[in-house]
Amino acid sequence: MYSPTYGKVSYEKMIDIIKDFIKKSPESTYNISVGTDSQNFDYTKVVVVIAIHRIGNGGIFFYDAKTVKKINNISQKLFYETSNSLDIAMKLSETLEREKIDFGISIHVDAGKKGQTSKLIPEIVGWIKACGFCCETKPNSYAASSIADRYTK
Repeated sequence: MYSPTYGKVSYEKMIDIIKDFIKKSPESTYNISVGTDSQNFDYTKVVVVIAIHRIGNGGIFFYDAKTVKKINNISQKLFYETSNSLDIAMKLSETLEREKIDFGISIHVDAGKKGQTSKLIPEIVGWIKACGFCCETKPNSYAASSIADRYTK
């Protein structure tokens, strides 16, 4: 994982940073979000983000980028992004549970009511909720549609 604040960090170090961030203000409310976005070039660049937002007082985030064979089909791309987010969210959820950190995790999907992906929203949201996570779509899906989007360019 990579953080603009902390640089390149291992998964374990990221967890330590998240714990320290929360310990600085344990009475605060936090939103933990996972979102993925991708961008096509001669390949598809995929960026997954983990964001920890301290309500009313900033936040931190981490991201990981990889490249895969170009995905041209918009539906396949959205399902691939969602699958990546779910994989990370499940691992993160298990880790945070062991650390006694329970704020819940929200999956942010880069899809909204306008555009080609709108018809896929009910299926994507149902899938995410069936996996035990909350789901946000545009315009509320900042982890995917703002943070991850910035790093796919």
